[in-house]
Amino acid sequence: MRTWLCLILTALLLSSCGTAANKHASPSPQSQKGSNPRILSNDQTGRAHMNRAGQNQQGQYNQNNLQGQHTQNNQQGQTGQQSLQAHLESIAKRVPGVKNASCVLIGDTAVVGLDVDGNLDRSRVGTIKYSAAEALRKDPHGKNAIVTADIDLSHRISDISQSVRQGHPLSGFGNELSDIIGRIIPQMPKDVRPPVNNGPGPASKGTGEPTKLQNHNKAVHPQNKSQQAPPSTSR
Repeated sequence: MRTWLCLILTALLLSSCGTAANKHASPSPQSQKGSNPRILSNDQTGRAHMNRAGQNQQGQYNQNNLQGQHTQNNQQGQTGQQSLQAHLESIAKRVPGVKNASCVLIGDTAVVGLDVDGNLDRSRVGTIKYSAAEALRKDPHGKNAIVTADIDLSHRISDISQSVRQGHPLSGFGNELSDIIGRIIPQMPKDVRPPVNNGPGPASKGTGEPTKLQNHNKAVHPQNKSQQAPPSTSR
């Protein structure tokens, strides 16, 4: 009987010691995470920061892409404009008598300056300018070109063309281009028409030759000789 009592007491003592040990033991990290609301709140805050950081990075990435595309489009536009300027300049340079040519594009209008020999007379310079305008008229991009062979204007056009090729905006030369165009007597390529010889008939406009209508008027309305003073006679 005593033996059974000793065994029961021993078992009770052992069970009470185990419970006390479990109470003093430190909780595991999993139990802390599940039971501590501060830790859970910190985790949620960290996720929110990470999400916002990801969104900021994505937004910055998209903005950089837009800026990169805008810059690329500007570069492509400048490259295309410079190629078109060089194309029109090459057309004008192929005209006999043209030593050099410069071009500035303003929308769909090209201002072309010709460099010719300064010792040529005005009639020869006019012929060269007409030939250059006619050559530009045959190109779809040069039909609205304004051509000048004036030495001063051609030098100014050349300076502006070089500045634009170096990356300077064309808007910075607006006043100067307005002055240049205002001083040019435009030789518009689209207005150039080759002479047409249809045989006898009305002469071309501006040649100075009388037309059939003028000859007809002279025949119908001759000068009234009766109104002229009679010749004096000697007595």
